[in-house]
Amino acid sequence: MDKERVKKLVRELIIEIGEDPTREGLRETPERIAEMYKEIFGGYDTDSELSIQFSEDSDVVIAKDIRFYSMCEHHMLPFFGKINIAYSPNGRVFGISKLIRLVEKFSKRLQIQERLTKNIADELYAQGVKGVIVMAEAEHLCMRMRGVRNDAMISTAAFRGIYEKKDERNNIVLMIRKGSNESLRL
Repeated sequence: MDKERVKKLVRELIIEIGEDPTREGLRETPERIAEMYKEIFGGYDTDSELSIQFSEDSDVVIAKDIRFYSMCEHHMLPFFGKINIAYSPNGRVFGISKLIRLVEKFSKRLQIQERLTKNIADELYAQGVKGVIVMAEAEHLCMRMRGVRNDAMISTAAFRGIYEKKDERNNIVLMIRKGSNESLRL
């Protein structure tokens, strides 16, 4: 990203909406926005490091309530929420932090929730696991602030491998939806 170009474009935008970019509160805004964009759109330059695996096996690994923040590609307004990932390893497991980095890789881009969910599932499944479930729930400020002005939560899901079969995924989905202590008793 060309930070100086972003600063110039933001300054022009400030002028176009009818503000004075030299006003005290706006003087540093182009710099702040350029820095913010570098951070929140860092997913274009990020690797999820899924190649780092450990020789362990498990029936299923579940990472629940991974917080994410993204920007809607249609209105460039934030959407944010939580993602749950479940996967069945094939003799090797990923470091837990790698699942969070995977979410960040795809959420820190101009995005739509449906593609975000799919991209995470596809990349994880491409690593040779037996199956993947990705479930996302998010609040979209583009729906809340404009247009329909509604605060509905949007849910998306992607199923790969063994979890494409309804019978295989039902227990895992139940584990994701229930509280931590309850899921251990299943």
